[in-house]
Amino acid sequence: MGFINRNLLVLFTCQIVFVSGSILLVTVGGIVGHTLASDPSLATLPVALMVVGTAVSTIPAAIAMQRLGRKWGFFIATLIAASGAWVATVALEVNDFTLFCLATTVVGSSLGFSQQFRFAAAESVSPDKVSHAVSFILLGSICGAFLGPELVSLSATRNPQAPYGLGFYGLIILYLASGALLLALKPRELSTEQAPVHEQPRQIVQMLLYPALFTAVLAGVVGQGVMTYVMTATPLSMTVGIGYSLQEASEVIRAHVIAMYLPSLMTPWLITRLGLSRVMALGTITLAATLCIGLLGHHLMHYWFSMVMLGIGWNFLFVGGTTQLVQSYHPSERFRAQALNDFSVFSASAAASLLAGVVLFYFGWSVLLISTAPALFLMLVTLVWARGRQQSQTTS
Repeated sequence: MGFINRNLLVLFTCQIVFVSGSILLVTVGGIVGHTLASDPSLATLPVALMVVGTAVSTIPAAIAMQRLGRKWGFFIATLIAASGAWVATVALEVNDFTLFCLATTVVGSSLGFSQQFRFAAAESVSPDKVSHAVSFILLGSICGAFLGPELVSLSATRNPQAPYGLGFYGLIILYLASGALLLALKPRELSTEQAPVHEQPRQIVQMLLYPALFTAVLAGVVGQGVMTYVMTATPLSMTVGIGYSLQEASEVIRAHVIAMYLPSLMTPWLITRLGLSRVMALGTITLAATLCIGLLGHHLMHYWFSMVMLGIGWNFLFVGGTTQLVQSYHPSERFRAQALNDFSVFSASAAASLLAGVVLFYFGWSVLLISTAPALFLMLVTLVWARGRQQSQTTS
């Protein structure tokens, strides 16, 4: 753990806060949407719009980071997030579905900035410690997995008539506190990896033609897209479709989020032992196991085990894809490549979350799970293709 420095500790703590907010919204967003929306098929729209906000803000976030630096870019994100949480409290008080959707969109736009915590972490360590730094930041999300649902439970217990309001007030305080903490972030410039003056960044199409970078982006798109698609529908399927309690749905989501981030303790070791492509293939197969377990039935343990497998598969694809991405671009391209990656990843995630409620409402849980199969097959085929290209280039 000798690679841990002040920047990583600050980013680790802020990761806890932002994950807490997103988990709180995922847990209650579909349920609040079902309560407030006039059309039941729009129940997951608030969660979907949170992801849309993330996708739309990825490019502005990268531009802000490039012009203002990491510290002030992240500080702006905390103010945006706190504003969105405040709008959510107002929406709940007046029972306004449109206003609640606006709130989740605003909070989501702050996540376009916070998703770059992992890139800031990667830039704060030596190249051989990139996967360790990324995994360390993701481990902070485990605390968020406990804190987000805990805010939901405490809020519901303290004020059953308005069960979610106190949770959002708590988020406002946490966001503002993280903003103050981010002022301690120390700017770090690339030194040994600094690009030569004559190096020109490649165009987006040229970058995507590079197999390693294309595979890295696709790993994020498939991992985040499938994860968001299934996770968004899960609380709604459990509570509205089957009749489980909000507490039971919260526990399943909590187990899922822990499973997303706890493997980060061993993912860097797996990458060292097996290689990036094999770890990403393992993640894809694990996501396929999610599909199989979910199709076995609607008992609580079916949901629990499928969500745990969903989290593990996401971790292997996300950490593997992020590590390969950082290794696949020139230093002068870092903001362009990071914006391309996150825009692709969260655009797919936004589409997945928008579709989740519609598919669940009209076709059911089983069809929703089966519909993820083509994306998983594409990921495996791409990994085989990229590995073949790499081997042919090595031998030629």
